[in-house]
Amino acid sequence: IKNALKPNHEQMENFNSGDLDTPIFMVNLLKFKEFACYEDGRETNLTGAEAYNIYSQEVQDRHLKKVGGKIIFSGAVSRLMLGEAEELWDIIAIAEYPNKKAMLEMITNNDYLESEKHRSAGLKGQLNIETSLNFLD
Repeated sequence: IKNALKPNHEQMENFNSGDLDTPIFMVNLLKFKEFACYEDGRETNLTGAEAYNIYSQEVQDRHLKKVGGKIIFSGAVSRLMLGEAEELWDIIAIAEYPNKKAMLEMITNNDYLESEKHRSAGLKGQLNIETSLNFLD
């Protein structure tokens, strides 16, 4: 398993191809840094979780609403019930978007990019898993 902060070129190409109009759900598996570390070098006493919480609140209050999205689940990981992993994630969250175009509109918006600084400062890494409701089709 390799946590990352940004999709690679191939992942973005694949995301931008195919059906851009069907609703999607993004499963976010999040791992926090012990202490936040901002790219601009600002001094902070925030933990990674606290910095990410700033991002999370801004995304819920402003950015998702602008594109018709919403958080449908968020919770702390307590234990691994089945399977094996070297390290567990800290939080799992699921965001619903009306379609891929809406998510792309959000993540490329300049206002969102200001909020994203808190995400990058707080996250050690994450997995984003794109899902849809039509898995049997």
